[in-house]
Amino acid sequence: VDVESARRTEVYERILARYGGERCTCVSMMDTYRARHGVRDVGAALGMNPGDVDQLAKSFPHIRANQVRQAMRDLPELRASSFNTPRTQLLLELVERLDGLPRHIALHPCGVLLSDRTLLDRTPVESSWLGFPMSQFDKDDVEALGLLKLDVLGIRMQSAMAYAVEQVEAVDGHRPDIDTAPRDDPRTFELIQSTKTLGCFQIESPGQRELIGKFGPESFEDLITDISLFRPGPVKSDMIRPFLHARQGWQEATYLHEDLRPALEQTEGVVVFHEQVLMVVAVMTGCTLAEADEVRRTLGSPEGQEEVRAWYFPAALRKGYDLEVVQQVWEVLEAFASFGFCKAHAAAFALPTYQSAWLKAHHPAAFLAGVLTHDPGMYPKRLI
Repeated sequence: VDVESARRTEVYERILARYGGERCTCVSMMDTYRARHGVRDVGAALGMNPGDVDQLAKSFPHIRANQVRQAMRDLPELRASSFNTPRTQLLLELVERLDGLPRHIALHPCGVLLSDRTLLDRTPVESSWLGFPMSQFDKDDVEALGLLKLDVLGIRMQSAMAYAVEQVEAVDGHRPDIDTAPRDDPRTFELIQSTKTLGCFQIESPGQRELIGKFGPESFEDLITDISLFRPGPVKSDMIRPFLHARQGWQEATYLHEDLRPALEQTEGVVVFHEQVLMVVAVMTGCTLAEADEVRRTLGSPEGQEEVRAWYFPAALRKGYDLEVVQQVWEVLEAFASFGFCKAHAAAFALPTYQSAWLKAHHPAAFLAGVLTHDPGMYPKRLI
């Protein structure tokens, strides 16, 4: 579940208040040594002056512990500092050897364990620095144990939009309801098509701006497709070019086989969503959609792909498809693997994408204030 990043701890508090710390705890993670931590702890162990150690630690960027001596050589401000002594060299050598070793147990940024009354019989629990009950098992441990984990993800764009709405109310005296804003607003789609989408959720990267410029989304459905196209699966299986050509009417949509038309018609003959993978597998082999979903999951690993291949080819050939068609479909499935989106996930992403673009189109000052305050996205504030 995605929540406002600025209010994530509130959500934790509500969950724990509702269910109690005996059947609900946060997940932990192992915090490992990086440069600054390493410098502080090694400096203390060597009995060096705490003020000097602190100054040295702060002068390092946020880098891995094994990069400290390289940073001393490469960064002029460190090279020219007064830290270049034999004692410092010993400190840096020891810091490098700490790289990646566990330093302490910390609160995982989003994992929450849910259970019945017996959770405390299944995991050791301690209090985190913020006072939340915290399992001493990390995310991999709890998966291996088969415990149920909920991810409460903090999304900074949610906080940026909430802030923007408050600013509009403070300045203009009315509170826009972005949940009921019409999904076919011309000004919003004009902004998206213009590619002036810096600050907008999901569609601000250089690659995405290029894609929306060529695609020209005209509806909410188009946004769902756009977000799903810009994934490793469709990119790797060369789906974007044929999609755009068919979309702009430069060439006819082509289907690997006429039987696949119902599954692929809405996306110009290319595979974009997980659901389409299921339909393609079911049509080609005659299996159920539930079995096709198992196949899609198995495609996620190289060993799994070999296993699926051994089953898929005989099954598709038995259905009467030509070997050439079977091979072409396999190449798409193999490239797509499990790197796509299911459509529901893409639609859930498209909603804040549209809402952020709507705010930028109608309330740009408030929207940019929200973006500058909560700093979502990939660009430095000066560029925004």
